[in-house]
Amino acid sequence: MQVTIDSGSGFCFGVTSAIRKAEEELQKGQLFCLGDIVHNGQEVERLAKLGLETIDYDDLRTLHNVRVLLRAHGEPPTTYHIAKQNNIDIIDASCPVVLHLQKKIRDTYEQEKSKPHPAEIVIFGKRGHAEVVGLEGQTNNTARVIEGIHEIDQIDYTRDLYLFSQTTKSVDEFNVLAEAIRQRSQEQSHGTRQVIVSDTICRNVANRVQKLQEFARQNDIIVFVGGKKSSNAKVLFQHCKDVNENTLFVSSADELIDSQVLARYPLSDSTRIGICGATSTPLWLMEEIKTQITQTTKITQNNANNVP
Repeated sequence: MQVTIDSGSGFCFGVTSAIRKAEEELQKGQLFCLGDIVHNGQEVERLAKLGLETIDYDDLRTLHNVRVLLRAHGEPPTTYHIAKQNNIDIIDASCPVVLHLQKKIRDTYEQEKSKPHPAEIVIFGKRGHAEVVGLEGQTNNTARVIEGIHEIDQIDYTRDLYLFSQTTKSVDEFNVLAEAIRQRSQEQSHGTRQVIVSDTICRNVANRVQKLQEFARQNDIIVFVGGKKSSNAKVLFQHCKDVNENTLFVSSADELIDSQVLARYPLSDSTRIGICGATSTPLWLMEEIKTQITQTTKITQNNANNVP
């Protein structure tokens, strides 16, 4: 039986950089992190054992004279203001791609806000997601967030429109959404309003879709490893399942054992099992699950061989 880990899966650059920075700063003393550093419970737990303390915004307002790490998702301006007021030393691990997007949205907002009829700023993303909260903050929370094409009727087409996207969204879905918005604006404003589209999706993340699907096609069974809180994990899992119906989602090796998911599939010496994950999935966790699968399938096969 062949069990393979997808070489392209695992932490993206932004997450890798944030975790490395956290490990370095922990060596200097007490360190807090605003929100889970990554949407993966096992990695959060690993860093907690090293001393990283996760806090929320309420905690941030009460802390003074401490060090706080900002994760890769980025933060709104209010976070920096609170930190300055409370003499908090910010360790900024925001992803450069996210920071670049924040600047584009902030510049657009500053350019438009004083006009008699300012353009509407629309962000394609998940409401409440850490990155999206940071993006909304660049517009003093005046941007409109839409989660899909089913919400385009909420947009004000009497104004010019700027469309941006959360960095981890699907390129194909974004392009379909942008075209639908262009058509709707044309219909409702009779071509008198502009629609300016900025493709702000991270290609390091977006390009994983095609490679993941190729990997999923090459294997009989796919074990997708991701955190339950990760939007990226849910999206990439579905892309795998679209091309290989024998795709299952797990968050830990224990979950793989408890659910007995592999028992649903006929296993043989020629079965190919592929393990892959989201941009928030650590390599060590995929390796742990590979070990568990190997041990479990060996036991299953031995039991089958011993049946009289």
